[in-house]
Amino acid sequence: MDELIRIAAFQWVEKQVNLHGGFIPRQLLDQGFEFQGKRITLTGPQGIWKSAFMDLPISIYTRPDGSYPDFMMDNGFLVYRYRGTDPDHKDNVGLRTAMQRRIPLIYFYRVEAGKCLAEWPVYIEEDHPADLAFIVSIGKHNVVYKEQELQQGQLFFETEEPLYRRYTTTEAIHRLHQAEFRVRVLSAYKEQCAFCRLRHIQLLDAAHIIPDGEEGGEPIVPNGLSLCKIHHAAFDNNIVGVNSDYKIIVREDVLEEIDGPMLKYGIQEMHGQKIILPGKVENRPDKQRLELRFNHFLQAS
Repeated sequence: MDELIRIAAFQWVEKQVNLHGGFIPRQLLDQGFEFQGKRITLTGPQGIWKSAFMDLPISIYTRPDGSYPDFMMDNGFLVYRYRGTDPDHKDNVGLRTAMQRRIPLIYFYRVEAGKCLAEWPVYIEEDHPADLAFIVSIGKHNVVYKEQELQQGQLFFETEEPLYRRYTTTEAIHRLHQAEFRVRVLSAYKEQCAFCRLRHIQLLDAAHIIPDGEEGGEPIVPNGLSLCKIHHAAFDNNIVGVNSDYKIIVREDVLEEIDGPMLKYGIQEMHGQKIILPGKVENRPDKQRLELRFNHFLQAS
């Protein structure tokens, strides 16, 4: 029964992530989902969670401001702290058993109140009682199970080498950081495009003012703009720019084009308008970053 519930949980989480634009409302995780007439919850008051209908934990949960600081190790794996200081606490024993049996779990990361990111499958790699911590790897979504094994109700246990597992974990953590940036930026702009007010969250991105990887390109809200996918592409490709007065400037040659209503109403008529700003001053675009980016826009024009 554990295996079938676990497979159903992976599928349910994937569906919810896609449905809600990259994150899952915490309330949904606490409510869980129906499986063969049973209510399967995925989170609870403690970070290590086991549904009442399962023998082993189904998920681990962290929050950046929590009492158990989890972080990346130098070798690319995630450190997950024990519950409490007793290595033999039932929750710690549950994760230890999952490690020994190579059972996959789900990792939930709280971005802000009511919003969680998810990664799956995650595996307990090592147990360090002296440090009160487990070492965790994160795998690929698409290798949780194989079709034939799914039909047989058997989970697919990863057997890749540690180097590969470190790679997929590092890749997943980078994904989490980018997803966290998106959630925080969109939340600051009340989940609407700063240019056109579009509110469909599946069509919204967090655009970097200073690109990721450049000096000043940190994934923080003042370095972000909530933009719909069209305006994000236009901003990244220097079709439009935003100056330090928060005004949208359309490239001169694009202003002179005649190419139908999308260009006219979606781009050209934005020229000279002010972007929508977050309510909190500390979340508004950093003017120095805007000026640097706008100079790049002018040079590209």
